[in-house]
Amino acid sequence: MGRFVNPDNSAFQVALNSKIYVDKTGLLEYTNSVLGTTEAYICNSRPRRFGKSYAANMLAAYYSKGCDSREMFSGFAIGKKEDFTTHLNKYDVIHIDIQWFLTNCDDIDNFVAFLTKSILNELKVIYPMVITSDITTIPQALSNIREKTGNKFIVIIDEWDVIIRDEAAEEKVQEDYINFLRGMFKGVEPTKYIQLAYITGILPIKKEKTQSALNNFDEFTMLSAGAFASYIGFTDDEVKALCKNYNKDFEKVKRWYDGYILEEYQVYNPKAVVSVLLKGSFKSYWSETASYDAIVPLINMNYDGLKTSIIEMLSGDTIKVNTTTFRNDTVNFKSKDDVLTYLIHLGYIGYDEVKKSAFIPNEEIRQELKNAVESKRWNEFDSFQQESENLLDATIDMDSRKVAEQIEKIHLQYVSVIQYNNENSLSSVLTIAYLSSMQYYYKPIREMPSGRGFADFVYLPKPEYTDEYPALVVELKWNKNAKTAMQQIKDKKYTESLSDYTGNILMVGLNYDRSGKKHECIIEKYSKNK
Repeated sequence: MGRFVNPDNSAFQVALNSKIYVDKTGLLEYTNSVLGTTEAYICNSRPRRFGKSYAANMLAAYYSKGCDSREMFSGFAIGKKEDFTTHLNKYDVIHIDIQWFLTNCDDIDNFVAFLTKSILNELKVIYPMVITSDITTIPQALSNIREKTGNKFIVIIDEWDVIIRDEAAEEKVQEDYINFLRGMFKGVEPTKYIQLAYITGILPIKKEKTQSALNNFDEFTMLSAGAFASYIGFTDDEVKALCKNYNKDFEKVKRWYDGYILEEYQVYNPKAVVSVLLKGSFKSYWSETASYDAIVPLINMNYDGLKTSIIEMLSGDTIKVNTTTFRNDTVNFKSKDDVLTYLIHLGYIGYDEVKKSAFIPNEEIRQELKNAVESKRWNEFDSFQQESENLLDATIDMDSRKVAEQIEKIHLQYVSVIQYNNENSLSSVLTIAYLSSMQYYYKPIREMPSGRGFADFVYLPKPEYTDEYPALVVELKWNKNAKTAMQQIKDKKYTESLSDYTGNILMVGLNYDRSGKKHECIIEKYSKNK
């Protein structure tokens, strides 16, 4: 049993000792199914606070010869599988935390040498007759062990991308590290001594240099999570069960911390959910473990109208994004799509793989990005905010004429990047127009019924603002009239979706006339007695 080679299960025991632990051992069922195959090379990337290290520690505890984990796992999902004990604590495991090695390395230029020496020293203790003095690299050592004993290794690398992300300016350090990865995993020889390779970090592999070193890895990312979707973050069912146990309002937890779309799952930020259940306060826990200071300079580059896109997303809209151009170069961004893709990997933005679009996933992240924007006093944001405040005030005052004027002003002056005469542009205009509502309202609930020329929005105020701000049910029409929009709200009984809402409700019908480029508005108060 060593620190890095054949470690014990104490690191995973820490997770199990916590007040809240959600069973993610189903991941082991997948890794067991690919052991010793071409699919046994796995890169699982996810944002901070999404349990990367927990997963790495779990794999080490399950496979390592350095411990007996039968009792630890027997009560979980993996313990109910027929092959539970087939692979339990049967392998030589190397568990490397790149962040730890980087922090404890006296000279960054000698990072790979420090890492190599640490692992070789432990391998020599376990295999003294095999690891001779002429063996100077880890791949050499593993190859010799396999040849002499027949034993294969499971290699787990946590925070694999720290060198790529945080030491981008250190070209020699990066080159040495990439060569280390290439030696570990590329070619025919590694297939002889590796039973499973599992690397995890924030960034996926796709980068010119690292791609050549790791192109035999299957990637599971925030862009395409595949079979790992339910093991990245908490799922709806898991959060429902937790909310029931801790007597928390599930719908409120959902609004605050849900929103990441991975395959068929709605995924929650685990750290945030655990924090709100144990601490009780609905707020952003993001800044406790991550800072938005790093992303503000990227947004300020304003590639291709990036700032406007951020404002649209803050207002509740979605933005098309091409994620294929990003090459993990965290220094030389070339486009808006590069920055947005990086923000997706960091967890600041959600991604819909089917629609190829980006969005703000929840209230927590919306607050963080709003704080990031306001910290630099964007002129663009200030302008939107002021016009939006005027619009929201006019809406609450039921001043339909002023509402029409304000939306027209925003449409004309601020949305040059959106195709003006388009039915879908009107819905984008509306999301931007009510930007200021984010302080008082949750992200708008948006429906797009089949057909052309309309979209529906429902704005629900946060509980602390229900006495001052009514819920808003908004119907849009294009080239028709506001009366038609209002009648549709009534005929289709959109307000019935708010039957459990106890505050005031305003119905807002809006129309944009293409020929005259004029906006029209009707506002009525909904009477629940009707």
